[in-house]
Amino acid sequence: MTIGIVCSGPNAGLGAFRALRAVERVATGAIGGFAVFAAITEDGTARTAETQRGGGATLFTRGERTGTPPPEAIARSRLAGLISSGPDRPAPLSRFLALDAEVGLVSGHRLPGTPDGGGRACNAVALAAMRGGATPEEAVRQVLEANPEADIGLIAADLRGRVFAANSARVARRPDLGEARREDTASGSSVAILHNAIGPGPAIAALAAETALAEMVPARPDAQFTVEAGTPVVQSDAAAVEIDAAGLALRVLTSDPALLGPRANGAAIYLGAEVRQQGRPVGYVAEEPNCTVADGRLVTMSGQSRLEIGYRRTSG
Repeated sequence: MTIGIVCSGPNAGLGAFRALRAVERVATGAIGGFAVFAAITEDGTARTAETQRGGGATLFTRGERTGTPPPEAIARSRLAGLISSGPDRPAPLSRFLALDAEVGLVSGHRLPGTPDGGGRACNAVALAAMRGGATPEEAVRQVLEANPEADIGLIAADLRGRVFAANSARVARRPDLGEARREDTASGSSVAILHNAIGPGPAIAALAAETALAEMVPARPDAQFTVEAGTPVVQSDAAAVEIDAAGLALRVLTSDPALLGPRANGAAIYLGAEVRQQGRPVGYVAEEPNCTVADGRLVTMSGQSRLEIGYRRTSG
């Protein structure tokens, strides 16, 4: 029972929510019931939502509508987490997720609010350790080492963007676990997932993590360059596109020698290739056309003699 999702970075609130909804659409088992969601918004406010039945479909409402995404302030939060499973858990649901707007949060799976040897909730103990200066990793390890047979997995995250997830020794022995971690260093985004009793197996964790990160670091292009028939295609160690100040492609670089014969077809403008403007890297290709190349020059791009191609800008 349960899945824990924690996101740190731009649009973490929307990332965590979309990850849960993706799991609910394809998974079987202990999902679609209770959910507890928490976020720390850009102004430092703690925001929470909870539901006993329906999971992400009833977690947020707008007027008479259910199944809506979180409000904008929550969606844009840089730190958010949730825990969800089957329906009708004992109240208060808030005990499943520990939150402090000045420190961070602790989610997890199984029963993260289980009392430790001193009668304190394990997730609250981890949060208190972070409040006292421990990193999320140190806090989680301290709790798990002191309570190896507790039925818990914890995911802790702080306001500095540090995220750490681990299971107790007891939970680690289970045959139905899933976990995933994804990061994007450029944006400082991190996603951590722990789950059990939800199928099909570990693939669910990967689905949740990739969905969250796609919302936080979208691959959608935010700029364009123009490429025309006749643009030179030259051999290089790495794929790239050189554009002028107006965004017109001057030269396409490819590492694929097969494209440089008398006539060839393929991805001359490669997905992820660096875009250079006046010698300076400005982004990477986000849309990949099918290209016809003849004698080292572009003939068509997806059947066109002139095409606008999207790319993602890079900071700096």
